[in-house]
Amino acid sequence: MAVGTSALSASIDQKSGINPWLIAITVTLATFMELLDTAIANVSLPHIAGGLATSYDESTWVLTSYLVANAIVLPLSAWLSRAFGRKNYYMTCVALFSVSSLMCGLAPSLGLLIFFRVLQGIGGGGLAPVEQAILVDTFPAAKRAAAFALYSMAIVTAPAIGPPLGGWITDSFSWRWIFFINIPIGIVSLVLTSRIVSDPPEFKREVEAARAAGKLKIDYMGILLVAIGFACLEVVLDRGERLDWFESNFIVSFFVVAIAALMFAVIWELRHPDPVVEIALMKERNFAIANTYYFLFGFVLYGSTVLIPQMLQSLYGYTATDAGLVLGPGAMVIVILAPLIVRLVNRIPVARLLAVGFSILALSMWYFASFNLATNYAREAGARALQGLGIAFLFVPVSQLAYSYLPKDKNNKASSLTNLFRNQGASFGIAFVTTLLAHRAQYHQSVLVTHITNFDQALSANLERIAIRFVDHGYSAADAAVSAVAQVHAVVQQQASILAFLDCFWLLGVVAFIGPLLAIFIRQFPQGGGPAAH
Repeated sequence: MAVGTSALSASIDQKSGINPWLIAITVTLATFMELLDTAIANVSLPHIAGGLATSYDESTWVLTSYLVANAIVLPLSAWLSRAFGRKNYYMTCVALFSVSSLMCGLAPSLGLLIFFRVLQGIGGGGLAPVEQAILVDTFPAAKRAAAFALYSMAIVTAPAIGPPLGGWITDSFSWRWIFFINIPIGIVSLVLTSRIVSDPPEFKREVEAARAAGKLKIDYMGILLVAIGFACLEVVLDRGERLDWFESNFIVSFFVVAIAALMFAVIWELRHPDPVVEIALMKERNFAIANTYYFLFGFVLYGSTVLIPQMLQSLYGYTATDAGLVLGPGAMVIVILAPLIVRLVNRIPVARLLAVGFSILALSMWYFASFNLATNYAREAGARALQGLGIAFLFVPVSQLAYSYLPKDKNNKASSLTNLFRNQGASFGIAFVTTLLAHRAQYHQSVLVTHITNFDQALSANLERIAIRFVDHGYSAADAAVSAVAQVHAVVQQQASILAFLDCFWLLGVVAFIGPLLAIFIRQFPQGGGPAAH
């Protein structure tokens, strides 16, 4: 039944003269815009703080406010698309994202910028889940892998090119242009969506039947609990490291509220006849495993995407553009291999592909963990390309796995959950690496310092040689001695930092290696477009 209805949807598009691939490109365009904007904004925070005469710490709320709004809307997007119609809701999200981008670029103060970023997050939160649902309904099961390959390119490429693009835009023009560039993309997306995208017949019948049965009544309590829970959790994850986690009463308060709200939300939604978030879908084994994979995918991908540019710029002296060139090969590998993965996914069991993909991903993280301060660009780009090779084997098979045993009428709600897990994985991954990096740097520095004593003859000899060089460059003997000690201290900090980065990569590899272990629990299903037994 699932294959028949999706094939019907695709055939309707073809009869109306609309190529399904045009629909795929149209909806992917807006999602790419949203993901790119999130990555771009990270780089421009110092310029935003300077331009609006505020502190850097205050400017970080530009990111937090967006992520909080995004986290609230993601789990609600399935219900919202049913309430307003999928196409109408999607176009509303694109329009809201575009208009709020314009207002962000024009914002005269930090307060207004944060307000417009909240609106931007509300619009952006609905794009990826609805796009995924549109792809599932537009393409028959046999061709769905190719559509998800296109989607995976946007998911992986946007975070890779965002930082260098943001740096270039900010340096060449102004931080305001990181928001203005969304406007033409949003307009193109709106025009194309209005002309070629339509709600599939089975989706319309589902909504009409739900309205007739009175099942589209607003679940106020579910919406409230989900919104409070994920909003508070996002604040905890985004602000925790800056505020020293549970040493801060602010973080403790938000954490307690988040846990309580999410626990009550689970109980409420499991009992509600038409929940805003259908948690009961997690009872299907393959769907639950797929969401775990989405979480691991977001955790490792976004955690490493934060680490790599930071390491290259702070320890190797790379510019933002140069660091972006290291990230580029990974995205290129995914783009090149996408057609091959589409062929393999119909011939090789998904469990094997996922085991191979996560194993390669783990190996790439451990390869990063073997670096030192003498590592050159070729090895850095090669490690990222190896990571891209692993990721290329992941997204399409995971997408196939997620929908393998779900009824057709659950596609919409399923897409909200899969994107929620991917986004939460990203938030947890970023919080994990930033916290671990700070703690391990302190630990390694404390260990290294214990080896620096006045009784170390080798150290004394080195300090003397360094001081002589400073004297040769015109320093006084006293200043040369102080500068020599400062230089040794800088080397200790540098060594502590590189060791901390390597620890983070090693643990990301351990997290990625959970993937192959999960593969043994996957329930086999037909992968060539045949129906799975529900």
